[in-house]
Amino acid sequence: MDKLDLVVEQWQKEKPQLDTTAMALVGRLLRISKHLETRITQCHKSFALTLGEFDVLAALRRSANNACLTPSELTSALLLTSGAMTNRLDKLADKGLIDRCHSEEDRRSVTVALTVQGRALIDQAIEVHVTVLDELTTSLTTEDKQLLNSDLATWLAQFEAEL
Repeated sequence: MDKLDLVVEQWQKEKPQLDTTAMALVGRLLRISKHLETRITQCHKSFALTLGEFDVLAALRRSANNACLTPSELTSALLLTSGAMTNRLDKLADKGLIDRCHSEEDRRSVTVALTVQGRALIDQAIEVHVTVLDELTTSLTTEDKQLLNSDLATWLAQFEAEL
């Protein structure tokens, strides 16, 4: 029994007609999310990165053929505003983890690439990040993870179909 079971039990006594299934589900997801975010933030902090900075470096690293990406491509991939992306890119450039490259043909066109230092950092950080995620899901079997992942993908589509 967890704290959400107590909440459901209390509502069942006060309003027995109330279906609290969604309340319990969302409540548990929110509590789990806080635990996940705390641990993942600690992981990234050990590399002197914020979650947002990690996401930018990871997006650049996983792009095919070590390609440079435009700030617009990064903004779209990470679902950010252009202002938020500029802020992240400025901080990463200040840390020496990315370079902004101006196009030879059009000086207004900018691409972003990992520096040697940035690539080395994200290569190390992603290994630890995945280990942390594995640790965070140890109570689930492989089958549980696959089923939950499928169910969450279905649920997420409800929201992201609107984007």
